[in-house]
Amino acid sequence: MPSPIPAVSVDPYLDRVRANILALPESGIVEVMNYGRSREGMIPLWAGEGDVPTPAFICDAAAAALHAGETFYTWQRGLPELRAAIARYMARIYGVPEDPERYFVTGSGMQAILVAFSIALGAGDEILLPSPIWPNAAAGAQKLGAVPVHVPLAYGAEGFSLDIGRLEAAVTLRTRAIFLNTPGNPTGFVATRAELEAVLAFARRHGLWIIADEIYGRFYYGEGTRAPSFHDVMSADDHILFVQTFSKNWAMTGWRIGWIEADPRLGQIIENLIQYSTSGVAAFMQRGAVAALELGEPFVAEQIARARHGRDIVADALLATGKVDLVKPDGAFYLFFGIEGYRDVRRLGLTLVDEANVGIAPGTAFGAGGAGFMRLCFARGAAQLTEAARRLSGWIEANGAAAGADSGRRA
Repeated sequence: MPSPIPAVSVDPYLDRVRANILALPESGIVEVMNYGRSREGMIPLWAGEGDVPTPAFICDAAAAALHAGETFYTWQRGLPELRAAIARYMARIYGVPEDPERYFVTGSGMQAILVAFSIALGAGDEILLPSPIWPNAAAGAQKLGAVPVHVPLAYGAEGFSLDIGRLEAAVTLRTRAIFLNTPGNPTGFVATRAELEAVLAFARRHGLWIIADEIYGRFYYGEGTRAPSFHDVMSADDHILFVQTFSKNWAMTGWRIGWIEADPRLGQIIENLIQYSTSGVAAFMQRGAVAALELGEPFVAEQIARARHGRDIVADALLATGKVDLVKPDGAFYLFFGIEGYRDVRRLGLTLVDEANVGIAPGTAFGAGGAGFMRLCFARGAAQLTEAARRLSGWIEANGAAAGADSGRRA
């Protein structure tokens, strides 16, 4: 069912603000962050980023450009050098033809999503969101006056998976697109090649855009160097918009730089959307991004290995309690788990701040499908994660119910 826009009681001064903007929800992630961020000794695992700062070779490239005077307006589609570097990277990692005209630099992955939504959606249009999902996706659609429709992922002994039947049941005459994040935030769900083929066939059948968020594609713990991608199954004429970011692979969350990949026939449209929003990304930031792509592969490999180790540290400790509902994820860098006996996860997040001094995000911040779950980011150092695992497992041993006591979560 479409997510309703709730009635909002406001100050009369705000009566002229559009209802869909007034109804944008506060972030459940930020709530627990604000509650716990000033606590002494707090281990903050609530946000979707690691604890490693941007490496020097990226910063140095940006600083050199800044000091060289690259402080003026620049190409709306991105520096030609950066678009070429992205094309080389994508050809190497995804085996696609090397075509710089497919890539457009954006001021963050979030802007890439908003550009894609602006192409695909209008007021009243519906977009399908397999959920639980990063809350910014639904909010981004709502900002445009579109209607986010959360379609629950199936959940069982093997973790989360797509249910094409649920997607079919959610389609209406207003459906225009599907947004698929794989590997997924917050669940760590990774769509198989067969699932991607099924989604592609579904989108073709209903004439839908696919907006493919594959930003965690390198953080994959199965066979190969990346997760399955729509690049593996698509044809040239498929209506797929890929959104990407430099944030995760290269520890550049604060830089706010990403890219969108699209058919070159959309080039002028995308350039216009960038021009009429941010008018491009700072050139010196783009020089840092070039360095990330050209010199950063050893750093990326190190980050993936570090995340895999972090996953095992925390997951193994929590599973050993016998009081959690947890499947080790195949991708991304989050554990999405339930503590048996605790359904009010918003309150649980605040309690864990108070009693365990560990900050994790409530699953309800990621849509109704997150009820009963908590999200923990394991893109951190081994020492910090070991201590966090000790605190959390100790708290769970003392306060959790026996495993299986709360069976209402699986669906």
